[in-house]
Amino acid sequence: MAAGQTVAVYGAYGHTGRFVVAHLRERGFVPVAAGRDAEKLAALAREHPGLDARPAPVDDPAALDRALAGADAVVNCAGPFATTAGPVIEAALRAGIPYVDVAAEIEANADTFARYADRARAQGAVIVPAMAFYGGLGDLLATAAMGDWTSADEAHVAYGLSGWAPTAGTRLAGKVSAERRGGRRVRFAGGRLEYHTDELPVLTWPFPEPMGPRSVVGEFTMADVVTLPSHLAVPSVRTYMSTEAASGIAGADTAGPTAVDARGRSAQTFLVDVVVRSGGAERRAVATGRDIYAVTAPLAVEAVHRVLTGRTRTVGVASAGELFDPADFLDALAPHVTWEAHGATGA
Repeated sequence: MAAGQTVAVYGAYGHTGRFVVAHLRERGFVPVAAGRDAEKLAALAREHPGLDARPAPVDDPAALDRALAGADAVVNCAGPFATTAGPVIEAALRAGIPYVDVAAEIEANADTFARYADRARAQGAVIVPAMAFYGGLGDLLATAAMGDWTSADEAHVAYGLSGWAPTAGTRLAGKVSAERRGGRRVRFAGGRLEYHTDELPVLTWPFPEPMGPRSVVGEFTMADVVTLPSHLAVPSVRTYMSTEAASGIAGADTAGPTAVDARGRSAQTFLVDVVVRSGGAERRAVATGRDIYAVTAPLAVEAVHRVLTGRTRTVGVASAGELFDPADFLDALAPHVTWEAHGATGA
């Protein structure tokens, strides 16, 4: 049961963090707001009377321990995750509580698997990176589409976004990732991450209705290239982005998200089309919804709920598709996400 369980949200005053705090309350959890900026935390607490606010610089282990004291789990919403993931994971391990983050940074997610897999498994701890729109949703869909397949030749994740108004956090995370890559691009091929300077192709992706065929940027690589191959035997994972969204994230003067409803959601809509292929066979799973930042909240909170109620398949560092029953998890996201699979059996 969620009633009375406490969940610390690191970066609670950020755009996504606010959605997570609100959704935790809706689900019956007691959120604790934590983060690096004491003034922003205080302002958030004034907006939500009774909200416990705990400032904690990311480079202060004692402060992080105080921020997580008494919590049953922690959700890290504070980017760039190249800076925050390690210290907050360490604090979660010291506290003996599960850790969930919403990182879309490819290298930061790869670091989490590489650095903490053995320790987390040995401690029986649960660490869930990329439990968000990028990395988490695609992984759930791909795993559901795989069904009873034990391997596939390739997986494709196509993002049909109506547009993309990036937050300041998204821009900062992108800047950090670009610096780590030395300006190169990244893809997953031959069973490993590859860095390259090739120009990205523009092609047409056959999205299902109601979207239909749409121009996309090929090899617009997202966190799915870390989460899917972390547990699926798929040597090639490619991701694609609708050109409307790609131009939005690339534009230096693109404004951030604008709320259009009482929940603070934007008008942005999405269709995620995942295709896995093995030999001449193909399986597909599709999800639709609204606002990639807002929908991250039910993804992360549902993950917390399942970990705390023991509805998991393993321990250690694990992505959504490995840790949870993917079809059941996706069903639980209604009404925030609508999904369906084609051709999968034994999911």
